[in-house]
Amino acid sequence: MPTPHEFITHPPHDLAAWVALFDPAGLPVLASTALALEELRPVEDSVDAHLLAETITSDPLMTLKLLSHVARLRQGRGGSDTETVTEALVMLGIPPFFRGFGPQTAAEDLLAELPQALAGFHDVLRRSHRAARFAIAFAVHRMDPDARVIHEAALLHGFAELLLWLHAPSLALEIAHRQQADPTLRSATAQRKCLHIELAELQHALMAAWHLPTTLVQITGESARGETRQQSNVRLAIRVARHSAQDWDNPALPDDVADIGQLLQLGPEPTMRLLREIDDD
Repeated sequence: MPTPHEFITHPPHDLAAWVALFDPAGLPVLASTALALEELRPVEDSVDAHLLAETITSDPLMTLKLLSHVARLRQGRGGSDTETVTEALVMLGIPPFFRGFGPQTAAEDLLAELPQALAGFHDVLRRSHRAARFAIAFAVHRMDPDARVIHEAALLHGFAELLLWLHAPSLALEIAHRQQADPTLRSATAQRKCLHIELAELQHALMAAWHLPTTLVQITGESARGETRQQSNVRLAIRVARHSAQDWDNPALPDDVADIGQLLQLGPEPTMRLLREIDDD
């Protein structure tokens, strides 16, 4: 993976070359996560999986690092995937976790001298956090047994864009500037012009290359047999998080409310009330 002083400035020509640029073990994490882990390290004997998971599950980058790390350890062993952060920590053990994950590089430090890129990174992170809150609330309302996996799927939905801001900030800014200049330009079109790929393609390729849990990959992907309720749950959470990012007056929101109401079997007013309650938490 490029060092902080080796940003990607020229896009590779194909998807495989993009995938080869990233190693999950070398991912930075949020500064708050790096600090929290160092505060817990000296008292690891009093740390359990649930306490540590509280720190990790709010950080999409650390979540990726942990799930991919455990997946590598499990390769060839058979058995079911460790689908959540808590399950991964229980399988790994707390002392091995701290041995395997030393002091972490803070993502914010990589972009400290690039305020526009740091703002772009934080915008994606904020949207991911809101999508995850909506997603788990919808899943709990539906009494879905995979609510935690659904939360992770929504949290990770923008991780390829996070990686782009961190490691190719000039390319991420070029995409942003193109869309600002032409509000009708679709994100996928702008990405293909600037990167030769779409970020959705990169994200799914990285999830496969890093052997992320099968259920997580399925929930974030597309089904040939039509969209499942879990996929709808995640997609609608992402959609409403994007459309309400600035305020609740976006003209696309009535359609979101109608579709979410259908998923949750609620009328328009109760659905809107629920969305605002989730957002206020």
